[in-house]
Amino acid sequence: MSRIKFGVMLRQQKIDFSQIRETAELCDLLGYHSVWFYDHILGMGAVEMDIYEAWTSMAALAGVTEEIKIGTMVLCNSFRPPALLAKMASTLDVISDGRLEFAMGAGWFEAEYKAYGYEFPDTKTRIEQLSESVKIIRAMWTEEKPSFSGNHYSINEAHCNPKPIQDPHPPIMIGGAGEKHLLRVVAELADEWNCPANHAEAFDHKLEVLKAHCVDVGRDIKDIGISQQTVCVLAKDEAELAEKLEKGQRRYGFFGDISKFGIVGTPEQCIEKILENEKKGITKYTVFFSDIMNQETLRFFAKEVMSAV
Repeated sequence: MSRIKFGVMLRQQKIDFSQIRETAELCDLLGYHSVWFYDHILGMGAVEMDIYEAWTSMAALAGVTEEIKIGTMVLCNSFRPPALLAKMASTLDVISDGRLEFAMGAGWFEAEYKAYGYEFPDTKTRIEQLSESVKIIRAMWTEEKPSFSGNHYSINEAHCNPKPIQDPHPPIMIGGAGEKHLLRVVAELADEWNCPANHAEAFDHKLEVLKAHCVDVGRDIKDIGISQQTVCVLAKDEAELAEKLEKGQRRYGFFGDISKFGIVGTPEQCIEKILENEKKGITKYTVFFSDIMNQETLRFFAKEVMSAV
């Protein structure tokens, strides 16, 4: 198995689900580590557009793939009570034979909260809720009849059987980059941290903040896996790169300058960037390909880049 893991972000908007299924099946065949949805219930940019709900989509893909892991980058804590989410996750891990990727975040897209009738508390409160949820979920996955009483959530002898297949439980990834509160929760509770693409240019600084929180809570940073959400612009040569980079920047420019933080260039240049990032501790990626879900690009990356690392 490759020491560096690559997950592919799937398109969910304005697309026939058969294309999502075919892309996931191809990624499975090519040896990618995982495929990912994002947990939004309204379309980004145009809220009225078609968009598939993430958890239902994950369950659908679990039945048509064999080896690849399936996750959501990241599950919005506010959308599902933590005890129910623990049960949903355990079930999906069992029916997929241990292929669940479990990633959570505090939520941020206020428009969908309001549209669907969810309360949208302040950032600190949402992160406190996330912290309690992670504690409840881990307890339900590992204890026979856990109870918990917090400021936001509680459970009382909440049996969660069957337990997940992954031992001792699916690793809990937390995505986000808030320095005062979110990264503190990562230090305290996460098995893995995912740096979002819109903070990727500041990755070095964010990692230092996380390390400081780990010192404060008495945790070794080496116990936390490091992953990065990123954009990949892959080209055969410099001429093609210039054209694809311009299109990629238009598509993903809201993340920042993708040439600075992304996996960008010819296969050799992409490999060099990945090896540089490995020295910083990044061993896993959730990738937005600039020509999203293009089968030829997925094949090219797997053959020329993924196989080398």
